Amino acid sequence: MPEYSIEVAPKNWNFLQKYNHIRNKLLYGGAGSAKSWSVAQYLLLEKFYKLQNIGILVVRKTLPALKSSAYELMLAQIKKYKLPHELNKSDLRITFNDNFILFRGLDDVEKIKSIEGVNYVWVEEATEISQFDWLQLSLRARANNPNAGEINQLFASFNPVDETSFLKPLTECPKRNMAVCHTTFRDNPFLSREERAVIEDLINHDVTYDAIYNKGLWASPGNVVYTNWKVTTNWPKRFQYTTYGIDFGYNAPSALIEINLLDNVIYERELLYKSKLTNTDLIEQLKILIPPRNRGCVIVADSAEPDRIEEIYKAGFNIHPAVKGRNSIKDGIDKVKRWDIRIHYESPNLIAEKRSYKWKQDKNGIILDEVVPFKDHLMDAERYAISLLDPTPVSLIEVGQYDLTGLANPLEELQALFGG
Repeated sequence: MPEYSIEVAPKNWNFLQKYNHIRNKLLYGGAGSAKSWSVAQYLLLEKFYKLQNIGILVVRKTLPALKSSAYELMLAQIKKYKLPHELNKSDLRITFNDNFILFRGLDDVEKIKSIEGVNYVWVEEATEISQFDWLQLSLRARANNPNAGEINQLFASFNPVDETSFLKPLTECPKRNMAVCHTTFRDNPFLSREERAVIEDLINHDVTYDAIYNKGLWASPGNVVYTNWKVTTNWPKRFQYTTYGIDFGYNAPSALIEINLLDNVIYERELLYKSKLTNTDLIEQLKILIPPRNRGCVIVADSAEPDRIEEIYKAGFNIHPAVKGRNSIKDGIDKVKRWDIRIHYESPNLIAEKRSYKWKQDKNGIILDEVVPFKDHLMDAERYAISLLDPTPVSLIEVGQYDLTGLANPLEELQALFGG
């Protein structure tokens, strides 16, 4: 084992260390409070690399969501601390000596039931699961633990986003075998100034989001913007038209969405949702995620960053700035609402944003004609791309993948062509 020094979020870390004798540990609260980071760090450094003959099961409601969250988080920490390991990507299994970490989605309950040798279970975004799921997972953490002074344990990390969750009364009145830790972004010393400002500013936008993501209090988002969508596992092999939308970020995620049209139905797929990407990194991702046959397809990007757009254009992509102006967000939302939309089931962040994208609500409970500017990166990218389309049976089939190269004002010309 190499030597390493660790940086911890003190409140979370001290909680995890202090209650090592308690079976169930719940970590909940606001956004950016290092809940997930702390659980991953603790399980790796205090269990996986210190104990012998133990198994760790990490779950989330769906496997795609798990792969883009806890799985990537644990691998990032292994890389950060240069820890020895073996990774079986096809089985989503990490091993070291006689220890293993297994990643599974609760969308396949039968496979969960067959897993043996588990001592520790971590449920990421636990408000997504039911009480029955929790009890089933508790039954999985029953393997013999040969390490002196150690007991088998369950960990749950979550934002308090659903007041009907079985977890709410447990956080308010914990049972005898349960310990609870509540945190907000103020308990995370490593959060950037920009991320802190976004969370603090929620108080000026929406009382519900301020309660959940700033204060870490139980609330249920209402007044959602979109209801015209469904998740699908039925993905057509060919489409009549394909375009892409990009919302740039660095501390916030860079988001890339694929928009496909078939028989007047839009099929959407999340392709990228990742922070800390330079433009060079983003271009490399685009080369991987957009196949050569689609390099001529239109990419519509946030017009606030023209230098990034120009660099991507020079790299060989048919990228153009979104048309913005007065009421452009509201008008864009109205366009998205006109479509019948299907979302690929392996789009966890897109699905999460769709479910929580909401109209602002002021302190008096009045619903405003503005959206909350939070957790909306793919919503912006979707709006940019769909701004090109009009939900009428026009000649999109003949147009196909339209090449905008050389047009003086490409988006305005396309919008004129399609009636946008």
